Amino acid sequence: QVQLVESGGGLVQAGGSLRLSCAASERTASTYTMAWFRQAPGKERDVVARISRSGGVTIYADSVKGRFTIARDNAKATVYLKMNSLKPEDTAVYYCAASRGGNGYYDDWGQGTQVTVSS
Repeated sequence: QVQLVESGGGLVQAGGSLRLSCAASERTASTYTMAWFRQAPGKERDVVARISRSGGVTIYADSVKGRFTIARDNAKATVYLKMNSLKPEDTAVYYCAASRGGNGYYDDWGQGTQVTVSS
């Protein structure tokens, strides 16, 4: 099992930016599809962005397209989520997840990091 540790969350004003990081405990995570999910209070956990093993393919939820960027550094076994033009509706706990099979099933999850956007 790969341990995933998120960091970089916090409180920011609307229009501001944050960069989340997700560090994996093993370099084998570089062979996994990675994703960021978020869950707001009272809502389901939804995928925000996904990135392929090589980083060559990225997919975003419509709500964050053009504002968020997912990237990875396989040498550091780290995945990032750069969030620009943040809105109050982006407030949620953000989770990093790893899919070993790249089949849409996520095997390993981080503990989450809180992002709060004030209006």
